[in-house]
Amino acid sequence: MSESTEIQDPSVPRKALRTVTPGSKTRPDMEMDSIGWAVFLGLVVLLVPLLPFIAIVWGLSKVLEFLARQRGA
Repeated sequence: MSESTEIQDPSVPRKALRTVTPGSKTRPDMEMDSIGWAVFLGLVVLLVPLLPFIAIVWGLSKVLEFLARQRGA
């Protein structure tokens, strides 16, 4: 884009716009970090015992797909 096109285009601001709210300072959010870890550990506790059942269902579906392809061919 040339400089003259940018000046004519009203959708492109020429300088940064000020906002009503003050800028925020970045800081570590330990509260949300601990909540995230708690959710992750809760999912691990729930899903690890279910892994054998998930593997069995997945294996059966693959075997049934294979048998259906053999019957159709």
